[in-house]
Amino acid sequence: MLKSIQKRKNKLRAQRKARVRGKVFGTTELPRLSVYKSNKYFYAQAINDTTGVTLASADGRKLGLKSNQEDVKKVAVEMAKNLKANKIETVVFDRNGYLYHGVVASFADALREAGIKF
Repeated sequence: MLKSIQKRKNKLRAQRKARVRGKVFGTTELPRLSVYKSNKYFYAQAINDTTGVTLASADGRKLGLKSNQEDVKKVAVEMAKNLKANKIETVVFDRNGYLYHGVVASFADALREAGIKF
């Protein structure tokens, strides 16, 4: 891919990320669920922004899962299990600048099916 195209894509994602983060804030009762996807793996964590502490997390790399729609659903089930262990039922979803389709959308849908509200 050309460097100019990649620079533009990174700039647009940074703008989306800043726009979303300006509106989303996590607390102890209502943490921010942030997702990160690389080309290989998918990560998610619930964050309390008032103290800057991660309350729960799920790591696709540690689970041995790739960043595709089927494996991301398994990461969502693990994340829901970790959230429920910490007695968290509702979160604020932070898509971290990614468009809400594909892997991010299937993660969110699987998380809703597991009983987490947002």
